[in-house]
Amino acid sequence: MARWKPNARERLTQAALDLFAERGYEDTTVIDIAQRAGLGKTTFFRHFQDKREVLFGDGTLDALLGRMIAAAPPDATPLDAMAGALDALGQRSFTAARRGFLARRQAVIAANPELQEREALKNLGLTASIAKALMERGVPEVTARVTAELGALASRIAYERWSASTGDEDFGTALRLALDEVQAVSAAR
Repeated sequence: MARWKPNARERLTQAALDLFAERGYEDTTVIDIAQRAGLGKTTFFRHFQDKREVLFGDGTLDALLGRMIAAAPPDATPLDAMAGALDALGQRSFTAARRGFLARRQAVIAANPELQEREALKNLGLTASIAKALMERGVPEVTARVTAELGALASRIAYERWSASTGDEDFGTALRLALDEVQAVSAAR
Protein backbone atom coordinates (compact mmCIF):
# COMPACT_ATOMS: atom_id res chain seq x y z
CA MET A 1 0.00 0.00 0.00
CA ALA A 2 1.35 3.45 -0.93
CA ARG A 3 2.25 5.82 1.86
CA TRP A 4 0.65 9.22 2.01
CA LYS A 5 3.08 11.98 1.10
CA PRO A 6 2.65 15.57 2.28
CA ASN A 7 2.64 18.77 0.21
CA ALA A 8 0.26 17.68 -2.53
CA ARG A 9 -0.24 21.28 -3.68
CA GLU A 10 3.50 21.91 -4.06
CA ARG A 11 4.02 18.55 -5.77
CA LEU A 12 1.26 19.32 -8.25
CA THR A 13 2.71 22.76 -8.97
CA GLN A 14 6.20 21.36 -9.53
CA ALA A 15 4.88 18.52 -11.70
CA ALA A 16 2.89 20.98 -13.82
CA LEU A 17 5.86 23.27 -14.27
CA ASP A 18 8.09 20.37 -15.26
CA LEU A 19 5.56 19.04 -17.75
CA PHE A 20 4.75 22.45 -19.22
CA ALA A 21 8.49 23.01 -19.76
CA GLU A 22 9.01 19.52 -21.27
CA ARG A 23 5.88 19.11 -23.41
CA GLY A 24 4.35 22.54 -23.59
CA TYR A 25 1.24 23.81 -21.88
CA GLU A 26 -1.17 22.66 -24.61
CA ASP A 27 0.18 19.09 -24.64
CA THR A 28 -0.12 18.57 -20.88
CA THR A 29 -3.32 17.35 -19.23
CA VAL A 30 -4.53 17.48 -15.65
CA ILE A 31 -4.19 13.70 -15.54
CA ASP A 32 -0.55 14.00 -16.68
CA ILE A 33 0.13 16.50 -13.89
CA ALA A 34 -1.58 14.40 -11.22
CA GLN A 35 0.24 11.23 -12.32
CA ARG A 36 3.64 12.98 -12.35
CA ALA A 37 2.94 14.20 -8.79
CA GLY A 38 1.92 10.69 -7.72
CA LEU A 39 -1.67 11.80 -7.10
CA GLY A 40 -5.11 11.41 -8.63
CA LYS A 41 -7.18 13.79 -10.75
CA THR A 42 -9.58 14.36 -7.84
CA THR A 43 -6.73 15.58 -5.66
CA PHE A 44 -5.69 17.99 -8.40
CA PHE A 45 -9.17 19.52 -8.47
CA ARG A 46 -9.24 19.77 -4.69
CA HIS A 47 -6.34 22.19 -4.99
CA PHE A 48 -6.81 23.91 -8.36
CA GLN A 49 -9.75 24.98 -10.49
CA ASP A 50 -8.00 24.11 -13.77
CA LYS A 51 -4.54 23.50 -15.20
CA ARG A 52 -3.95 27.23 -15.81
CA GLU A 53 -4.50 27.97 -12.14
CA VAL A 54 -1.73 25.61 -11.03
CA LEU A 55 0.87 28.33 -11.76
CA PHE A 56 -1.10 31.21 -10.23
CA GLY A 57 -2.26 30.25 -6.76
CA ASP A 58 -5.74 30.57 -5.42
CA GLY A 59 -6.23 34.21 -4.51
CA THR A 60 -4.51 33.92 -1.15
CA LEU A 61 -2.09 36.70 -2.13
CA ASP A 62 -4.99 39.13 -2.55
CA ALA A 63 -6.34 38.31 0.90
CA LEU A 64 -2.88 38.40 2.46
CA LEU A 65 -2.12 41.82 0.95
CA GLY A 66 -5.46 43.11 2.20
CA ARG A 67 -4.73 41.95 5.75
CA MET A 68 -1.23 43.45 5.68
CA ILE A 69 -2.50 46.80 4.42
CA ALA A 70 -5.20 46.79 7.11
CA ALA A 71 -2.54 46.06 9.75
CA ALA A 72 -0.35 49.03 8.75
CA PRO A 73 0.02 51.71 11.41
CA PRO A 74 -2.92 54.14 11.43
CA ASP A 75 -0.66 57.08 10.52
CA ALA A 76 0.93 55.29 7.53
CA THR A 77 0.45 57.03 4.20
CA PRO A 78 -1.35 55.00 1.53
CA LEU A 79 1.97 54.43 -0.27
CA ASP A 80 3.71 53.35 2.96
CA ALA A 81 0.87 50.95 3.87
CA MET A 82 0.98 49.40 0.42
CA ALA A 83 4.79 49.31 0.28
CA GLY A 84 4.99 47.56 3.64
CA ALA A 85 2.49 44.96 2.52
CA LEU A 86 4.25 44.35 -0.80
CA ASP A 87 7.61 44.12 0.96
CA ALA A 88 6.27 41.55 3.45
CA LEU A 89 4.71 39.58 0.62
CA GLY A 90 7.99 39.65 -1.28
CA GLN A 91 9.90 38.33 1.72
CA ARG A 92 7.44 35.45 1.89
CA SER A 93 7.12 34.64 -1.82
CA PHE A 94 10.19 35.94 -3.65
CA THR A 95 13.06 34.30 -1.84
CA ALA A 96 16.46 33.19 -3.10
CA ALA A 97 15.33 29.58 -2.67
CA ARG A 98 12.40 30.17 -5.06
CA ARG A 99 14.31 32.19 -7.67
CA GLY A 100 14.93 29.18 -9.96
CA PHE A 101 11.34 28.00 -9.74
CA LEU A 102 9.99 31.49 -10.45
CA ALA A 103 12.31 31.94 -13.45
CA ARG A 104 11.14 28.63 -14.93
CA ARG A 105 7.52 29.59 -14.22
CA GLN A 106 7.96 32.91 -16.00
CA ALA A 107 9.52 31.21 -19.03
CA VAL A 108 6.53 28.86 -19.30
CA ILE A 109 4.11 31.78 -19.01
CA ALA A 110 6.01 33.81 -21.61
CA ALA A 111 5.72 30.92 -24.07
CA ASN A 112 1.93 30.65 -23.86
CA PRO A 113 -0.63 33.37 -24.67
CA GLU A 114 -3.33 31.72 -22.54
CA LEU A 115 -1.06 31.81 -19.49
CA GLN A 116 -0.04 35.40 -20.29
CA GLU A 117 -3.71 36.34 -20.28
CA ARG A 118 -4.27 34.59 -16.95
CA GLU A 119 -1.27 36.37 -15.46
CA ALA A 120 -2.57 39.75 -16.66
CA LEU A 121 -5.98 39.05 -15.10
CA LYS A 122 -4.38 37.97 -11.83
CA ASN A 123 -2.32 41.16 -11.76
CA LEU A 124 -5.43 43.26 -12.34
CA GLY A 125 -7.15 41.45 -9.49
CA LEU A 126 -4.19 42.05 -7.20
CA THR A 127 -4.20 45.76 -8.06
CA ALA A 128 -7.93 45.94 -7.34
CA SER A 129 -7.39 44.19 -3.99
CA ILE A 130 -4.75 46.74 -3.00
CA ALA A 131 -7.07 49.62 -3.92
CA LYS A 132 -9.96 48.05 -1.99
CA ALA A 133 -7.82 47.51 1.10
CA LEU A 134 -6.65 51.13 0.97
CA MET A 135 -10.23 52.40 0.60
CA GLU A 136 -11.21 50.30 3.61
CA ARG A 137 -8.57 52.31 5.52
CA GLY A 138 -10.43 55.47 4.53
CA VAL A 139 -8.23 56.44 1.60
CA PRO A 140 -10.20 58.28 -1.10
CA GLU A 141 -10.97 56.14 -4.16
CA VAL A 142 -8.77 57.96 -6.69
CA THR A 143 -5.82 58.05 -4.30
CA ALA A 144 -6.28 54.35 -3.53
CA ARG A 145 -6.49 53.40 -7.20
CA VAL A 146 -3.44 55.48 -8.21
CA THR A 147 -1.44 54.10 -5.27
CA ALA A 148 -2.40 50.55 -6.22
CA GLU A 149 -1.41 51.12 -9.85
CA LEU A 150 1.94 52.61 -8.80
CA GLY A 151 2.51 49.65 -6.49
CA ALA A 152 1.66 47.17 -9.24
CA LEU A 153 4.03 48.90 -11.64
CA ALA A 154 6.82 49.01 -9.07
CA SER A 155 6.24 45.35 -8.24
CA ARG A 156 6.55 44.32 -11.91
CA ILE A 157 9.74 46.36 -12.30
CA ALA A 158 11.16 44.93 -9.07
CA TYR A 159 10.28 41.38 -10.09
CA GLU A 160 11.93 41.76 -13.49
CA ARG A 161 15.10 43.16 -11.90
CA TRP A 162 15.17 40.64 -9.06
CA SER A 163 14.59 37.61 -11.27
CA ALA A 164 17.26 38.76 -13.75
CA SER A 165 19.87 39.38 -11.06
CA THR A 166 22.38 36.73 -10.16
CA GLY A 167 23.47 38.26 -6.89
CA ASP A 168 22.10 38.03 -3.39
CA GLU A 169 19.82 41.06 -3.72
CA ASP A 170 16.52 40.37 -2.01
CA PHE A 171 13.18 41.25 -3.51
CA GLY A 172 12.46 43.85 -0.82
CA THR A 173 15.49 45.89 -1.84
CA ALA A 174 14.48 45.76 -5.51
CA LEU A 175 10.91 46.71 -4.57
CA ARG A 176 11.91 49.70 -2.45
CA LEU A 177 14.18 51.00 -5.22
CA ALA A 178 11.44 50.58 -7.85
CA LEU A 179 8.86 52.26 -5.59
CA ASP A 180 11.20 55.20 -5.03
CA GLU A 181 11.79 55.52 -8.79
CA VAL A 182 8.08 55.25 -9.68
CA GLN A 183 7.16 57.73 -6.96
CA ALA A 184 9.84 60.18 -8.17
CA VAL A 185 8.60 59.96 -11.76
CA SER A 186 4.97 60.43 -10.70
CA ALA A 187 5.92 63.50 -8.65
CA ALA A 188 7.87 65.11 -11.52
CA ARG A 189 6.00 67.70 -13.52
